[in-house]
Amino acid sequence: MTSIKKRTTAALTATILATTLAIPATAAETPTIRVSSYKGSTLEVGERSGLIIGPIGTDYTVISSSPDIVAVEQVLTFWVAVAKAEGTAEITAFNSAGECGSMTLTVGSTAPAALEAPASGNRASLTDNMEIRQEIIRLINQTRKDNGVSELPVSEALMNAAQACSNRRYTWHHAPEESQAAADAGYPYGFGSNLTVFTGTADAAQRAVNNWINSPGHFETMIDPRCDCIGVGVAQHDGITYCYMFVGIPNSVNFYA
Repeated sequence: MTSIKKRTTAALTATILATTLAIPATAAETPTIRVSSYKGSTLEVGERSGLIIGPIGTDYTVISSSPDIVAVEQVLTFWVAVAKAEGTAEITAFNSAGECGSMTLTVGSTAPAALEAPASGNRASLTDNMEIRQEIIRLINQTRKDNGVSELPVSEALMNAAQACSNRRYTWHHAPEESQAAADAGYPYGFGSNLTVFTGTADAAQRAVNNWINSPGHFETMIDPRCDCIGVGVAQHDGITYCYMFVGIPNSVNFYA
């Protein structure tokens, strides 16, 4: 009986030891590097899309299996895929330890059609409501000064981008369209944007800025110390006022530019 107990105990000990020794092997498996595209896995010829690579906080090297179809570029700390021609390409990201992850991008033949402003009785112009727009900028700069951050010079590109979005009479943010508008206007970096829509056209500048001041998120964008320029758009249609503010952030990326 004692001999049987000893053999049983030895067998159990060996099983427990084997299980214990197996645990570190599972924990030491190579972590997965995740690669995805800001615009999804399908692009059109001429499109650019930021790559989302994780885990974050790590430096990566990124390559394309077919650079003639999809090229990759590093912009500041970001990687961007650039669709060059029809076909497919595998995008692979490596870290310094040699671990990697990949995704496949497919490129179609035609660029997406540009979004147009809604039709209206009067042809929308990028120079519309300039007096109101200048007053909004004055009030924003005064608010920035009152909160200890520098006033912002006007960017013609952001003025045109903000007005283009206002002319579309959006009632909520359309991030891809806003980003495309900034890129089309010639502003090459990322930006912050505020939108407000209200009934009435009187005192439009003050009402717009008051709305942003009274909204914590909009207020933080308005006084963001990283910004270096500003553009404002105003459209008024059927008694409704649509106001946009774009503030340029030079150390950031617009994936549509």
